[in-house]
Formats: sequence, C-alpha cells, structure tokens
Amino acid sequence: MLEIILCSLVTILPDYLYRRYRQGKRIGHEITFYSVWFELRFGIIGCLMLTVALITMIFYYHPSTTSATLYFRSVPIVPEVAGRVAEVHVDVSAPVKQGDVIFRLDSAKQEAALLTAKRKIAEVDAAMLAAQADIMKAEGQLQEAKGSLQQAQDELDTKTELQRRSPGTVPQRDIEKLSVAVAGRQGSLDAATASKQSAMVRVSALLPAEKASAEAALAEAQVDLDKTVIRAGVDGRIEQFGLRPGDIVNPMIRTAGVLIPEGAGRRALMAGFGQIEAQVMKVGMVAEATCISKPWKIIPMVVTNVQDYIAAGQFRGGEQLIEAQQVAAPGTILVFMEPLYKGGLEGVTPGSSCIANAYTSNHELISSGKIGSFKSFALHVVDATGLVHALLLRIQAALLPIKTLVLSGH
Repeated sequence: MLEIILCSLVTILPDYLYRRYRQGKRIGHEITFYSVWFELRFGIIGCLMLTVALITMIFYYHPSTTSATLYFRSVPIVPEVAGRVAEVHVDVSAPVKQGDVIFRLDSAKQEAALLTAKRKIAEVDAAMLAAQADIMKAEGQLQEAKGSLQQAQDELDTKTELQRRSPGTVPQRDIEKLSVAVAGRQGSLDAATASKQSAMVRVSALLPAEKASAEAALAEAQVDLDKTVIRAGVDGRIEQFGLRPGDIVNPMIRTAGVLIPEGAGRRALMAGFGQIEAQVMKVGMVAEATCISKPWKIIPMVVTNVQDYIAAGQFRGGEQLIEAQQVAAPGTILVFMEPLYKGGLEGVTPGSSCIANAYTSNHELISSGKIGSFKSFALHVVDATGLVHALLLRIQAALLPIKTLVLSGH
C-alpha cells in the first residue's frame, strides 16, 4: 500500500493536479471515474508497473523475514547410570552453578563395591606382611640348611682323610652314609634357597601387581559411586524439573531434566530469509529487528554469519533413495545477526519470535569512483529504497502489540 502511494505521487497525482487546476475540470462533471481511467490510464498502468518494480527492488535488496528467533541451546540432564532417585537438591525451576548437586541416585550397590575394593587392598597389604615374614622364615631355613650341610661335609671330609691315611680305620659304610647325608642336606639347602626366591618374587612382583589391580578396582568403584551424584556441568538455570525421590531414571529412555546455560539465547538472532536473497545476504550488512517480547523497540543489528547450506536439502545416508518431491516447502537461508550495540538484546526473552530486516549498502562502491554516473545513481536509488522497508518495520513494531492482543482474539 505504501509503495502504491509513493508511486502515485509521481504518476496519478501530477496528472490530476494538471487537469484540475490547469485545465479547470471539476470532480463529478468533467472528472469522473470513467474519465479518470480513460485520461489517466497510462499513468495508472505506469503507477502499477512502478509499484511492482519498486516492491521487487525493495524486497530483493532489503530483505525482510518474520522467521527470526532467539534460539538457545539446552543441556539435557542425563545420569550415566540407571537407578532410583534418592535425593533431589533443586526445585522445579532454580539457578545452578557448575558443580552443584542436582540429584543423587541410590548408591547402595556402588558403596558395597567400593567397600569390597577397599577390603581387597587391605587383604593384599596383609598378604604383603605375611610374604615378608615368609622371606625371613626362608632365610632362617636357608641358614639352618647351610649349617647342616657344612657339618655333614666336614664330617665326611674328616673320615675320608682318616680312611686315606689309615685304610680300614673308618668303615666304608660310614663314609657312604655321610655322602648320602651331604647330598640330602644339599637338597634341603636348594629347597630353602628356592623358597626364599619364591617369597621374594611374591613380595617384589606378584603382590604389587595384585595391589595395583585392587587399587584400579577401587578407583573404578569410586567412579561408579560418583556417577550416582549428578552435578551441573555449566552455570545456568534448570527449568521444568519434575524429578522426585523414588523415581526411576534411565539414560537410555529419557532425560531427567533440562539445563539452560547462562547467557543462552542472548547473543545472536537467527533469521531465515528466502532462497532468492542468497546472493544479497552478506556478512556486515546492517539489519534491524523487533521482537514480540519487547514491543515498540527497534534493535539495530549486524549480520555476522550467513550459513552456506539450506537445511531443507540435507539427508542421511540409508537404504532408501531420495525423493525430491518430499521437500514440500523451500528452505531458507539461515542468517546470524548480533546487536550493533552492547546490551541490544537486553529484555528480549530467549526463544522470542521477531521480525527482521536487512539493508543492502553500496556506499563503499559508490565512493570508490570505479563505476559510472548512471550506475552510481541506480545504486543510490537502491540504497534509498531501504528507507521504505525501515518505515514498514516501524509500522509493524507499532501494530504488533495490537495485532497480538486485539486482532488475534486474545
């Protein structure tokens, strides 16, 4: 409507003023509906053509969208183990800091496993003391075997020397008995040496390995016990948290609640513009937005990122072929816009729906002097038409509360 009024100012209005005041024609006599159409048909057609051209230029170079939202990310509260809720430390809606306890699961099984692991370590420590005592015992047996062997060897050597010097003095049977005794005591010495080595290996290698395994089991049991205490991973706020003691939670079925990180949805506005405007949307474009949760307020913004993919065209590889007709509605170009000034989004509720405009600016190209006068004038016209869309946005911002509260049947 505004475009038609603007175009009529340079077509229909001058023609009417000329015929009314220059030619002296009167409304209702010489100037009738038929005469206006007959005499102004070229002006009316020209006005309509200019209106269509103006609307096309405005909406193409200064795109607008009503699909703009302050999206925010939520963090699911998911325990790593399934179990029954024993304690709940937060209300239905409450702020939390990183590390705060949200709820605790029944940990009787994990505590029993932790106690078993501790007892296993104590058992290994006791076995270590017993093994050290076995080493001392083996050393005593080794010394005793050495003494017995030395005694038998000395007696054998003495009687063998007497037999050599005076044959027949010592019976041959005694010498044979002593030889057998020496061999037996040598075996006892070897057994005592092996027993000591076995005890030392147990103390130096086997028991330390068992203790390391027991300590690893203790650490694992402690981790499992810690998993029964669910804490906040980030600063934020918990909303709609209905978990209560006695409930069963299972991470494979559903989450226990939702944690909204602090500052989520307060940095950037995500807006979906039409695909035809993909060549126009550029990083650095000045934009404006007005949101339902903060009426009658125009927020200056700047385009910080333009997503180079359209979500409607994505697919996941599988066993079925793609059918193009399944994409019923064309997707949009996702654009990220941030406030031009600090605190621009203060007071805007995260998740709020907004209306956004983006404005094309050719000022740098015009100022560069690299283009001709006609093209420079045309670009001036393109930039100037952004004023129309800015005015339309302000009208929408003014009427938005009325449309929402009155005309929507609120």
